[in-house]
Amino acid sequence: MDEKKVYGVMLIGCGHIGMQHLDDIYYRDNVRVIACVDFNPETARVCARRYGGGEAAYGTDYRPFLERDDLDIVIIATYAETHLPIMKDCVAAGKHVLCEKPIAPTVAEAEEFLRIAKASGSKVLIAHILRHNKTYQRAAEMIRSGMIGDIRLIRMVQNHHIMNKARYMRLLEDCPPIVDCGVHYVDVIRWFTGLEVEQISGMGAIVSRIVPENTYDYGMIIMKLSNGASAYYEAGWTDTTASENLKEFVGTDGRIKIILAEYRSANKEEGDLIEYYDKRTDTYNTINIPSKYKDMYAQFSTLVDMIEHDTEGSPTLDDAMEAFRIVMKCDSIIRGTLGLEQKA
Repeated sequence: MDEKKVYGVMLIGCGHIGMQHLDDIYYRDNVRVIACVDFNPETARVCARRYGGGEAAYGTDYRPFLERDDLDIVIIATYAETHLPIMKDCVAAGKHVLCEKPIAPTVAEAEEFLRIAKASGSKVLIAHILRHNKTYQRAAEMIRSGMIGDIRLIRMVQNHHIMNKARYMRLLEDCPPIVDCGVHYVDVIRWFTGLEVEQISGMGAIVSRIVPENTYDYGMIIMKLSNGASAYYEAGWTDTTASENLKEFVGTDGRIKIILAEYRSANKEEGDLIEYYDKRTDTYNTINIPSKYKDMYAQFSTLVDMIEHDTEGSPTLDDAMEAFRIVMKCDSIIRGTLGLEQKA
C-alpha cells in the first residue's frame, strides 16, 4: 500500500473561521501545519504554537512562506477584500488553495478570481462547508431522488441575535449577512434541486443603532426557480432580532425539514434531525444523523481528492460563482431600496 502523502499547510487569517479550519485538520495523519499568518503577530504566534507542534513558523506576511517546497496547500481565511490578491500569489507559486467565501467583495473581482484559478495549474476550492455536511448531503439525496415530489417552496431563515458586537460589526464592514451567509444557501437551493434561479427580488433593513457606514444588517432574498417554485432566504446579524434557524423544503408529495442538533428540543445527543413528511402515505418520519456542522476535514479531503485525482470539487468554481452572482444581485436591489452606495 502506498504511503499517504502528508500535505504541508499554511493558514492565512488566524481568526474565528481560520481556527475552526485548523481545529479539525492539524492532528490528521496527512496534514502538517507549516505556517500561520495574521496581521496581528501575537495571534499568528499563538496559532502556530497551538497547531504546529512547536515546529510551525509564523508571521504577518505570507509571501516568504510561498517559497517553501514543503508547503502544498494554503487556507485563505481572511476578509473577502484580500482573497483575490492572496490567491493570485498562491497559485503563481504553484500552491493549491482552499479559500473562504465570499469569493471577493465585487462581482468583477470574483470573475477575475475565477479566471485566474481556472487558468492556473493549481486546484482551488471555495469553502462552501455545507457541501461537506452529512445532514445536508442526506437531505440533498432525498430531494434529488424525488421523495417529496416536485419542489414547490423552500423556506430558509438564519438570524443571529449578536452578542459579540465587535466581531459582527467587522464582518459587516466586509459584507452584509445576505451575502456572507447567503452564498451558502443559494448554493444549497441549486445543489438540492438541480434548478436555476430565474428571478430575484429582495428587501433589507438597518436594524441596529450602530452599523458600519454604507451597509445593512438584515436582508431577505426572494427567488423564483426554473420550474416555477418559490424560495426565500432571510439573514440578519442584529442586537434585537431573535436567533432563528429554519431550513424547510416543500414538494408536491411531501416536505423535508432540517433541524440541527443544537436546535432540537430533545435528543440532542442523537445529532441532527431530518423531519420527513410523506403525503402519499400520510406518514411522518424522523432521521437522526450524527454530523459535524462544519466538517473542515471533509472539506480539506475534497481538495486533496481534487489534487490527487483531478476531480472538480464540490462546489465547482462555476457553482460557487453562480451563487455569488445571485446574492450580489440581491445586494444591489437592497442597496437601491435603502439608498446605499452600490458595489462595483
